[in-house]
Amino acid sequence: MNTRFLPLAVAAWIGSAAVAGAQATVPFGGFAHDSSQQVEISAESLTVDQSAGSVVFEGEVLVGQGTMRMSADRITVFYSGSGRSGDVTRMEAEGSVTLTNGAEAAEAQAAAYDVAGALITMTGDVLLTQGENALSGQELEIDLDTGTARMKGRVQTILQPETRQ
Repeated sequence: MNTRFLPLAVAAWIGSAAVAGAQATVPFGGFAHDSSQQVEISAESLTVDQSAGSVVFEGEVLVGQGTMRMSADRITVFYSGSGRSGDVTRMEAEGSVTLTNGAEAAEAQAAAYDVAGALITMTGDVLLTQGENALSGQELEIDLDTGTARMKGRVQTILQPETRQ
């Protein structure tokens, strides 16, 4: 078994009855990320609302920052300042949200990315995978500075042995 999952496996075994409605913290190191890198976005269309400080991207939206990628049906980007000095402060994604970074991936119905706090919160039928290992629940918080993830709400996990016979 991958030793990075050992604490989770022990917690799941000891408190399997409690895990169903509880939460789990997982060291998914692949989500550690430098949020100071530039953000690139592509989509079918965009709508800018300068008075609200927001841009709405719709249709096969793909956001990239370093090695991290997020895709969704619609992503709203909020920024402070104006013109070239505007900084992205938050992103909200809706519809078929997928987040990937290296070998790790997460899927959900919606997500919010607090850029300054380096925190991503995914909600609604969340599935987090690392290789063949999987963790599911209703809400996932990913701290991009530390690479840790916390799953809440009917948490279930599947841990595969490192080698199969």
